[in-house]
Amino acid sequence: MRSANIAELRDRLTQYLREVRAGEEIIVRDRQRPIAKIVPLSVDDDAEAALVAAGLLRKAQRPLPAAFWRTRRGGVTIRTALAALSEDRNHR
Repeated sequence: MRSANIAELRDRLTQYLREVRAGEEIIVRDRQRPIAKIVPLSVDDDAEAALVAAGLLRKAQRPLPAAFWRTRRGGVTIRTALAALSEDRNHR
């Protein structure tokens, strides 16, 4: 793992990003104090990161409890749901 001061990172950003693409992690320092880490994104993280950056996705703070998946659904039929949706659209 390499480290770089802000000025050095700014001057050689392309080189450092090339190293990150190759799998290297870079610690960013401000006056020798670590403030950030630049790490490569995995393929799965790439799409997720783009959604987070666009403000379309927020990462979960904790996993859903197992009980969530056992919760019973309401007794609404597809026909009732479609009728409500259609009515809502007609009022707009």
